[in-house]
Amino acid sequence: MTLSLSPAKLVLLAVHFAVQADIDSLAVLAARHDTVLRKELLLRILLTYLPETLQSNKYVGFLESLEKGTLAENASHDVDASSVETLAEGDATKRVRRLRLLPLASKDTPKEVGDDPITSFLVRRSYKVDEEAGLLAELPTLLLPFMDQSPYVRTLLISTILPLLRRNCEYHPEDPIQYTLSAFQDLPDRVAVNLLLSQTGAREEDLPVVGRDLRGLIGPWLVDEKKWKTRRRSIAPPNGEGDDGICAGYDEVLRWLTTQASKNWKVAISAIQQWGGPGDADLAGWGKLELTEQQQDHVQRAYAQAALASAYVLPEASSEAIEGAYNIVAQVVNLRDLEPLPPFSSAVTLLPPLAEQISEDIISTKTATFMRNDLLASSNILTVPDNSAVAFLEALILSAHLLTQAGHPCTIRRAGELALLQDERDQKEQATKLINHLSHNGPKTDDKFWMRARNEILWLRDWGAEEVSLDATPKGVFSKLKKEFLEVEVLKALLSNTRYSLARSLYEDAPDRPLDEKALQDTVYATAMMAYDNASNPNRTRGGLKKCDEIMKAFPETLPKSHPLAQKVEALLQATHALSEYRLVLKQGEPFTPIVLRVHSDPVSIIGKILEQNPKSYTRLQDFVDLGNRLVQAGLVKPSTFSHHSPSSLSHPPEQVSQRITAMCIDAALTEEDFETAYSYVVTRLESAAGVQDDYSWRVALQAGKHRRTAKTVKPTHYGTSSANPEIRHLEQRIECLSVALRVAPGGTLQEILNVYRRAEEELEVLVRREEEREEEWDWRGDSIGAGAGNNMPGGFIHHGGGGGGGGGGGVREEEAPMSLFDLARATGLTAPRNLSALSGLQRAAGGALGGLGRGVVGGLSGGTGTGNGGSSERGSLDSARSNEVVSPTGGSHDGDAGGNGQQQRARKRDQLKNAAMGTLVSGVGWLVGAPGPAGGGGGGGGGNGRE
Repeated sequence: MTLSLSPAKLVLLAVHFAVQADIDSLAVLAARHDTVLRKELLLRILLTYLPETLQSNKYVGFLESLEKGTLAENASHDVDASSVETLAEGDATKRVRRLRLLPLASKDTPKEVGDDPITSFLVRRSYKVDEEAGLLAELPTLLLPFMDQSPYVRTLLISTILPLLRRNCEYHPEDPIQYTLSAFQDLPDRVAVNLLLSQTGAREEDLPVVGRDLRGLIGPWLVDEKKWKTRRRSIAPPNGEGDDGICAGYDEVLRWLTTQASKNWKVAISAIQQWGGPGDADLAGWGKLELTEQQQDHVQRAYAQAALASAYVLPEASSEAIEGAYNIVAQVVNLRDLEPLPPFSSAVTLLPPLAEQISEDIISTKTATFMRNDLLASSNILTVPDNSAVAFLEALILSAHLLTQAGHPCTIRRAGELALLQDERDQKEQATKLINHLSHNGPKTDDKFWMRARNEILWLRDWGAEEVSLDATPKGVFSKLKKEFLEVEVLKALLSNTRYSLARSLYEDAPDRPLDEKALQDTVYATAMMAYDNASNPNRTRGGLKKCDEIMKAFPETLPKSHPLAQKVEALLQATHALSEYRLVLKQGEPFTPIVLRVHSDPVSIIGKILEQNPKSYTRLQDFVDLGNRLVQAGLVKPSTFSHHSPSSLSHPPEQVSQRITAMCIDAALTEEDFETAYSYVVTRLESAAGVQDDYSWRVALQAGKHRRTAKTVKPTHYGTSSANPEIRHLEQRIECLSVALRVAPGGTLQEILNVYRRAEEELEVLVRREEEREEEWDWRGDSIGAGAGNNMPGGFIHHGGGGGGGGGGGVREEEAPMSLFDLARATGLTAPRNLSALSGLQRAAGGALGGLGRGVVGGLSGGTGTGNGGSSERGSLDSARSNEVVSPTGGSHDGDAGGNGQQQRARKRDQLKNAAMGTLVSGVGWLVGAPGPAGGGGGGGGGNGRE
């Protein structure tokens, strides 16, 4: 029936079958009327009217037959032409003219398509199916039968459709690319790469398939020959090769790789470990990437360079990242057939010597810029994949690992900066931080750990250069540091962690000592002081002080007990330990710590704090003096802490400290109203050191001389030969303290002391006079009672009044005006020699006449003689009764018989007081007027004073 149809109706019928997707009827119609329905016409009809939603397998067979010209007429198939049979020929012709069939080729058709109708149809049909229906998955079925026939169809299928199909439908369907097939082809390479790999490694669980994405997306995408037509200047071919083989798209893939390394290093490491470059591509069996030998070498070299660059930009300083960087280097070694690397664990343990493998051109300050700029440039000697660059990067990776593992995180780039910039200050800071971290966090009992740590630190300095040659120049991250410096720091760490035996075996017992004796001594001392400074307990058997002691004893050959440093530390420990016996708080709320003693500007003043905070502690004077001497031996007492008043103070530091501590104890005793103890310290301690002048002794002696008794004053435990009157006794002791002050004080301070002395003397006179009056009143009462009862006394004895004694007493009472201190001193000095000789003659005569009566009678005679001129009232006279009373030390009675009748007179207490006053005055003040001191016994000299 179709045989009678006109050409116009045949065209309309073919269009009808295309619209209805009746491919079988169309095939029969085309086979019967092949002269009208030619191949190009049929392809245009299909391109224009065939539904895009029709499955490709429904019409691809028709296309194959059409292309091969093997359309066969099926006689059993009845073609329904009813849709056009009733049309008039004119109407049919008009409709054909209005069909507007799409051309097979358009202005957007790539030139590579050429004039082949089937290729043009397939290309345009693919675009329409994708754009109108979004059925990208139908395109492989459509194109595969024609892949061998048309290179462009192959390229379209492999480099565009396959990557998009996998990206949107297989690998990451949850986030498809929103670009049509034609639009994706027009994208710049960088955008296309970023779109294809936008979800690669986005999730942690996707890391194992990063290589799959590169293999299945980038590998096919790079098949397009157009991507190999432009040259990227940042990566030039080696040895001046031409532009052929340069792939701009591939460069963008390498750029993406290094970018990921700086942002998401796990993706980059996974990519390099799982992908072998452009040659490692999954083309679904549809073809392969054909590269020339030159191109293949270039892409491998560029890929290896990008891998090395990725290692440099890893931002994280973790063991996992650093090990991943090492695996990158191992991958590069395999790709470029370089010297193989040992496994990472073996490399970390063995620390191979790498310095000799590194070119001298790499170790340069200028090279440091290559770690940040132009990482992919062929001129970058750090990333060019050769043995020298690989060895340098391997050394940096191992260095970063050692630093990170030791608790001091370090990136590979940071390690490179340390090695290339060669900043000694920066290297020293990093080394110090590393060793300090090991010191504070390392095990206390594992010698193997510390041996390994020492070896690693020394390897970081030279990267094993000394294993090859002792004269080799260090190239490590600590290359600018002297080996001695690192050894010293390691030794400090060993001692701080109580590894004494190991330290001694390395630095003292070793035949080839790493440190000389002086450096070893200084290091041990510094470490001991560090332990001391960190101590919180002043007890030397605990904590930091115990460690300090152990450190100083750890090297018996280097620091024997006789060594000055050992003695100095021992004195410091003894002094500190002595402080542990007392309560001591220097600042409120802060207990005393040993470091305070060592850094204190005036450590002796701490003893004053102890005296303030510990009642009665002043009684331990000798302990404090010993403590002060140890402070001097420890070198804590500086010359500036001595008194500046005496030029000789700097030559007597122990004596100065002793006198100062004594003064502190005296002051503490006076503060606690224990005058007796203060007095004993003044007369026994201060006077014995009168040859060494200081600014403390005379002041505290003066302070004791000014002290007055109160109700709280501690009472003496015994009186000895002193007055039983506590007031008189106290004044006597005060005067003696003032005498000591006069002997030890500088000349400019004498007037102040003399003023106090005079007031004390006047007070003593008043008290003595009152005491005498009370005694005379008591005697008078006794005499009166005796006279009234005289007639009743057995033997007829009666009482006879002593006129001479009364006259002497009257003399004392009549002399009311006090003699000045200087008059008294001058009189004493002038009369002492004559009185001494006279008294000596009297004593000899008395000794022959009276025998056993002894000194008491002689003293009485001397005292009686002095009463003869007792009535004189002349103040300036040397015969004054005042001089007789105050100066006379003999104890002679003024109430005795003036005629010397031989009666034994009792030695009164007032005479003892006079004796004490005279002795003090002569010894303390007599030198002021140049008078010689009394020879022989003080009692004789004083007794003769009454005869003048």
